[in-house]
Amino acid sequence: MAVKAEQKSRASGETAKASKSASSASRTSRAHRKQSRNAATSVAQVRLRPDELAELEQVMQTLDLHSLSDALREGLRLLSREATEVAAAQEIRDFYQEGRAPTPAGVLPVTADELAATDEIEW
Repeated sequence: MAVKAEQKSRASGETAKASKSASSASRTSRAHRKQSRNAATSVAQVRLRPDELAELEQVMQTLDLHSLSDALREGLRLLSREATEVAAAQEIRDFYQEGRAPTPAGVLPVTADELAATDEIEW
């Protein structure tokens, strides 16, 4: 009789676990659906050569990025910033057409030597 009672209590425990698991899965599913509606995400794949992957892993370690997704998001953020700067520079060129943008009062125009020295700087 004791064996049957033990089996029965184990079975009811398994039923409770299954019920909890189903309830948890239902909550997770609802949360996932809600998240999907509010913020659509996409999966992207990229092929990296071994040297690129090694460089990416080094960058991730240096910047304390915990996943490839974090690293790619950071890269996209920087690319977006650069694209915004390029677009702004193009707007300025378009506005002044062939002329040079005026310098503020008291500021001398940059010389060719200064531009060349700036081009040589690496960061």
